[in-house]
Amino acid sequence: MQTRVKICGLRTPEDVNAAVSAGADYLGFNFFPKSPRYVDPAAAGRLAGHVPAGIAKVALVVDASDEELDALTGAAPFDMVQLHGKETPERVSEIKRRYGLPVMKVLGVAGPGDLAALDLFQSVADQILVDAKAPKGSVLPGGNGIAFDWRLLLGRVWRKPWMLAGGLTPANVAEAIRATNARQVDVASGVESSPGQKDAELVRAFIAAARR
Repeated sequence: MQTRVKICGLRTPEDVNAAVSAGADYLGFNFFPKSPRYVDPAAAGRLAGHVPAGIAKVALVVDASDEELDALTGAAPFDMVQLHGKETPERVSEIKRRYGLPVMKVLGVAGPGDLAALDLFQSVADQILVDAKAPKGSVLPGGNGIAFDWRLLLGRVWRKPWMLAGGLTPANVAEAIRATNARQVDVASGVESSPGQKDAELVRAFIAAARR
């Protein structure tokens, strides 16, 4: 099975075109205002027009209100909502019911104590994204360019599709896939020349390495 790849934090038509031409399966649009990858709903709506059918458009939000989600889903035809905050299982279920969209819940991992949440959220989310836990004091819940100990995921039984993130780059993504048996991977900072600035060559190299 070919590894599925999500390129997250796209901000320009050039970003979208680079990810599409390189063969990305998911395109992520970041609606967290504190992120260097933030894009406003109107701009995201225009970018969505550059995405061919069959590639999933993912809206990344952090503890978003219904009003914020109403604005996002009204601005562009998203295929999935990615929850990157402190959303509870109840909130995950509520968003699924309200918007009729699949929900991907992001869970940060730094040590064994963080693993119980993976099982908890598999009962309500459509997909799980396992990311490195944000450093203490960080304003960003993800996209910090740090990895976690992949050995923590060895032997896990997954009931839902899941995706690996956290410090992945063209240089280490193949190793990460071998270590975790991940069938889906996500990258933001690992394909950037500077925060928020995607590099088309790095995007191509990442996807090629993930599928090598």
